[in-house]
Amino acid sequence: MSLFKARNWWSTILGEKEEFDHGCLCLANVDNSGNGQDKIIVGSFMGYLRIFSPHPTKTGDGAQAADMLLEVDLRDPVLQVEVGKFVSGTEMLHLAVLHSRKLCVYSVSGILGNVEHGNQYQMKLIYEHNLQRTACNMTYGPFGGVKGRDLICIQSIDGMLMVFEQESYAFGRFLPSFLLPGPLAYSSRTDSFITVSSCRQVESYKYQVLAFATDADKRQETDQQKLGSGKRLVVDWTLNIGEQALDICIVSFNQSASSVFVLGERNFFCLKDNGQIRFMKKLDWSPSCFLPYCSVSEGTINTLIGNHNSILHIYQDVTLKWATQLPHIPVAVRVGCLHDLKGVIVTLSDDGHLQCSYLGTDPSLFQAPNVESRELNYDELDVEMKELQKIIKDVNKSQGVWPVTEREDDLSVSVVVSPNFDSVSQATDVEVGTDLVPSVTVKVTLQNRVVLQKVKLSVCVQPPLELTCDQFTFEFMTPDLTRTASFSAYLKRSYTPSELEGKAVVSYSRPTGIPRVIQCKFRLPLKLICLPCQPSKTASHKVTIDTNKSPVSLLGLFPGFASQSDDDQVNVMGFHFLGGSQVTLLASKTSQRYRIQSEQFEDLWLITSELILRLQEYFEKQGVKDFACSFSGSMPLQEYFELIDRHFELRMNGEKLKELLSERAVQFRAIQRRLLTRFKDKTPAPLQHLDTLLDGTYKQVIALADAVEENQGSLFQSFTRLKSATHLVILLIGLWQKLSADQIAILEAAFLPLQEDTQELGWEETVDAAISHLLKTCLSKSSKEQALNLNSQLSIPKDTSQLKKHITLLCDRLAKGGRLCLSTDAAAPQTMIMPGGCTTIPESDLEERSVEQDPTEQFTNHRHLTADTSRPVSPLQGVSE
Repeated sequence: MSLFKARNWWSTILGEKEEFDHGCLCLANVDNSGNGQDKIIVGSFMGYLRIFSPHPTKTGDGAQAADMLLEVDLRDPVLQVEVGKFVSGTEMLHLAVLHSRKLCVYSVSGILGNVEHGNQYQMKLIYEHNLQRTACNMTYGPFGGVKGRDLICIQSIDGMLMVFEQESYAFGRFLPSFLLPGPLAYSSRTDSFITVSSCRQVESYKYQVLAFATDADKRQETDQQKLGSGKRLVVDWTLNIGEQALDICIVSFNQSASSVFVLGERNFFCLKDNGQIRFMKKLDWSPSCFLPYCSVSEGTINTLIGNHNSILHIYQDVTLKWATQLPHIPVAVRVGCLHDLKGVIVTLSDDGHLQCSYLGTDPSLFQAPNVESRELNYDELDVEMKELQKIIKDVNKSQGVWPVTEREDDLSVSVVVSPNFDSVSQATDVEVGTDLVPSVTVKVTLQNRVVLQKVKLSVCVQPPLELTCDQFTFEFMTPDLTRTASFSAYLKRSYTPSELEGKAVVSYSRPTGIPRVIQCKFRLPLKLICLPCQPSKTASHKVTIDTNKSPVSLLGLFPGFASQSDDDQVNVMGFHFLGGSQVTLLASKTSQRYRIQSEQFEDLWLITSELILRLQEYFEKQGVKDFACSFSGSMPLQEYFELIDRHFELRMNGEKLKELLSERAVQFRAIQRRLLTRFKDKTPAPLQHLDTLLDGTYKQVIALADAVEENQGSLFQSFTRLKSATHLVILLIGLWQKLSADQIAILEAAFLPLQEDTQELGWEETVDAAISHLLKTCLSKSSKEQALNLNSQLSIPKDTSQLKKHITLLCDRLAKGGRLCLSTDAAAPQTMIMPGGCTTIPESDLEERSVEQDPTEQFTNHRHLTADTSRPVSPLQGVSE
């Protein structure tokens, strides 16, 4: 309940289901009575005109029959009502009523009554003007400095200003660059019209410029007029306010100050006569109407502003002086003198609520009852506060960032991958060297609980894997329906994918309109991309995985991949990828180790991850819960760095090719322009071998475009290989340092931030920024490192030396006790670390050189068994001890 209110002095409801706007209200002594009391004139869009003279016997009374002086049905919608000196030969006030196609001027007079019915009022039409164009609004004033009379200017919907010198039509002018009509006002001090255009600019036009400009009837001929046939309509000044205006009001309460007030959609402006901003006020609500009026303080102006929250604000310049609650949303507000009461605020709503009010306070008579006083036990309060804080902390930890979803979803999604290949392969347009590329069927089943419409299913797999169809749309018109989408997956290009996982994402809207997304993951079989083959005895790259359990037969882990020619070798298995490379898997007979070896470093990833995954599933089925894998060998950073260099080299080649292509394109267009000039010349001139040069440039452009396309394909393939190697490095680091799932997730976010590599944002600069952040936060040792700020703008580096150095330092920090964490506490200097300490980022050239000598030697464990690859060895040599 607000203390500051607009106290109701008099109010009434106008008509039934009538509509009103800000131009439908006017306060003036329209009947020219001797007491000078204002009357309330209201017009409606239904065509009714009403004149009131409130005389309440008690404050807050409603309208009495004697309060309405006149009610007339004009049969045309009333757009605006104004009172002024509109009739020639007299300075009496008359009423101007603007209709959509007509302007009428009336005289309102009263006849003294001799009976109890009181005075009688009548309205007489003095003259009217039929408009050739549909009117929007009007303004009036002593245009051109005339004395003792007011002229009327009407703005049409199509941007024409029509000036009427009382009973006669003067001229019409079109506003330049007009699109939509805006509010219109007249400034007598500068003799100019001010409006706001659809370009959101306040524009001022001098009356003299309008009078001498080209006539509106010749608007269509302005482009062909001569210089002496008329003057162009030029704006006096403009001001861009950046928003549409609701109303304009010009006030001049003394001879020295004149201001132009503009009410915008979110701001309130006060301008000088020349268009300069005197002050402005940003509004936190949506305004509906406003009215500047005289202030008691010299040099300031008060302004009434109503908003759509039914609140009336009173500002003194930009300072809020009063805020009061209204019973309705005002669309028009006026201040006048009614019944010898000065300063009455008259407001009108769009549905016809007319109220006369004054500002006052309404003190509340309610008193709060006394509360029984009791002593507080602060120890009990502390215990209760700690319990509540613990509950809040536990709830925040359990909920996480996303809100907890409902236990029963509106839609359930399940994915089933067929264990067998398709009888007829669905692979099309494959680029694999193998004669027959297999495909496997995937089925996605959707079952709804409620009615759902436009359910969209999107399925994606990692390239070079391909789907026969990846977009589906369903309609669930009734509950408990089941829909199935079937498609096939196959290998399309001749290199190995970085992942075998796929995602099925379903988007839909709940019956309440809330959008929801459900995601379901599935895994494609390993046999889709590789075939069994004979194990290889030699390999350039090897990885050894240690376990804490006895070795498992590879025939049980990989059914269908064992070589049938030699059934005795159950601890050796070969895999041949459809892309061309081979991977050999060896299991030790005596120790608890598995070795994966291949000629391609990145191809070790899929077999290694598949081995660990199948070992975990095997021991889970056996009921073993303490199974664990570890890695104690040397971290293969050198092989990883070679893939990074290859990827970066292709990125740089792509940049160079694009620059050359741009240069040849510019040259091609320049030759075309010269040839066109020669061909257009009336006197033939020799081509001077320009045609030969054009043909050669065209061939170069085509060749460079083909080279760019080929480089893009190589870059995409290299990025896939780099992602596979990155997955392998993250896996080895996690096994090496026994990292938790959260720490591995941090590593994946740092090393694999992009799903697709682009020229604008590449893998190298993004990973370098992420690793540098980890080195300066959770893996830092001194506060000096934490104070270093990263560059906020990522750009392609000159080379990969900085990135490789940071990756080496990351492994070094992890080897010496550093742990990955994203909490704020991890940014503090590490005081308690594992034995051996954690080295800092090198700050001298000597320390950098010591790191760059051989990054892989720092992480070598001498228990790791390596074989000399320069001579043939047995497949089991090195892992059977």
